[in-house]
Amino acid sequence: MDAFEAISLPEPSAITGKKCFTAEDANRSLVLVRRIVSDIVNHYHDLCELHSVYKTQSQRGNSEEAEQTRQRYIDITDRLSELRNELEEIGCELKDLELGLVDFPSLFDGREIFLCWKLGESDVHFWHEVTAGYKGRQPLNCQPNEIHDV
Repeated sequence: MDAFEAISLPEPSAITGKKCFTAEDANRSLVLVRRIVSDIVNHYHDLCELHSVYKTQSQRGNSEEAEQTRQRYIDITDRLSELRNELEEIGCELKDLELGLVDFPSLFDGREIFLCWKLGESDVHFWHEVTAGYKGRQPLNCQPNEIHDV
């Protein structure tokens, strides 16, 4: 295990008392969510690059440079945790750091579903069952417009 494998992103914390979003609520929140997720994706790509740089520095015996790179990695990891917490405060859940994938808890026919948005999409246009994940995304128009707040 190298120094980067020993430092991992924290698991998403459990959100107690989840907010339930309507599609309209989720779209309104995108002004802030989009900025946060953009920062997350950029920082994630920085981490990937730093990991590669660190391995090269370590292999070449540049221990001082490697330690500086490792510290930068830790700083970015901490920042990612802060950004993930900001999303949780809004009430949505980060699902993928590379894609910038976010789920918004919602209700349909008395069951929990997720409204699904990905960085680069203009609005929330998809939903999926809680157990289906990203691959199970369906357009919002594939169901009655009964997604509602609790």
